Amino acid sequence: MQGNFTYYNPTRLYFGEASLDKLKDELTNYGNTVLLNYGSGSVKRNGIYDRVVAILREGGKTIIENPGVMSNPTLEKLDEGIRIARENKVEWILSLGGGSVCDYSKGVAASVNFEGDYWNEFWVEGKQPPKDQRILPIGCILTMAGTGSEMNGGAVITDAANSNKLGHVFDSRLMPKFAILNPRFTMTVPLDQMKAGIYDIMNHIFEQYFSDFDDNTSDYISEGLMRSLIVASRAAVKNPQDYEARSNIMWTATWALNTLIKCGKSEDWMVHMIGHSLGAWTHAPHGYCLASVSMAYYRRAMKNGYAKFERFARNVWGVNTAEEGLEALRNWMLEIGLPLTISEIGATPDMIDDIVSTTVIYPAGYLDLTPEDIKAILNDSL
Repeated sequence: MQGNFTYYNPTRLYFGEASLDKLKDELTNYGNTVLLNYGSGSVKRNGIYDRVVAILREGGKTIIENPGVMSNPTLEKLDEGIRIARENKVEWILSLGGGSVCDYSKGVAASVNFEGDYWNEFWVEGKQPPKDQRILPIGCILTMAGTGSEMNGGAVITDAANSNKLGHVFDSRLMPKFAILNPRFTMTVPLDQMKAGIYDIMNHIFEQYFSDFDDNTSDYISEGLMRSLIVASRAAVKNPQDYEARSNIMWTATWALNTLIKCGKSEDWMVHMIGHSLGAWTHAPHGYCLASVSMAYYRRAMKNGYAKFERFARNVWGVNTAEEGLEALRNWMLEIGLPLTISEIGATPDMIDDIVSTTVIYPAGYLDLTPEDIKAILNDSL
């Protein structure tokens, strides 16, 4: 390993079918008034909401509800949550739902006590909250596997009025204090959401794996996570009620983005940046946006990082050449039902210039991208 790094993760994680029982133990650590963020109502239909509310009430908590957090949380919805939290003097936040609800909760927690333009400061400028600012603690009860938001500081918010979807990785103060992961809860989401989540997990690993040329322990861990996800995804697509498969997917999602496998890595998040912009214009599921540009992107990256792609082929897919490795990836994506083109998720040729214009460009692992390169990738993905 050639890189220098610091590793710290403060999230306490409860995993398994009995994990929700641990919520009552956590309640003693936080204040009386809790903001309960959740989505469009699926947690009410499947009974998870009732179980959570009963535990909160038994613990004597005052619940301030904030329903309607969408799969791509908007700036408008963030403004609403901040207003609700301020008006009710909320002391902590409980996220109930998928990764988007957890992302959103971090945004609220970071902004409630910030005096200024939090959208510009945090998401546009990429700054952290002031060191002396009070940050609301967050707990997360996860119902969908994919983002890894339950054990990291990431928060993606969409400025829908300007078709601008931006992610910001907050420091450890915004990592959930605790996360509850019951794989049974993930069985309540539609099959398409499960598939999108699976590719989000895989791409999180790719963005950290496909960078650098040194012999890095993080890469060995990544290869194991990829192999586990491939096996579990095939089983879950065949039988979405397969608990072992769903539990392995959920656990892999957490380890894919809890900051461990990035240790010593330069990283490459450009598939995500293009995917964010695609999502802002098409409103397609995040994982599908990533899948739709991946083949065009990684064929380009392979030219400069051939040795790593050859290693990927051997250690993950059991084939010999880098080209065979990418073909195996493509076949797996088709097998589990992922889109391979942006046309499949609603993108049209006349959108491409707009998508390029709202794509944030970061330094990448094996590519030094320009807007013209991104346009070419999108055209190759039509």
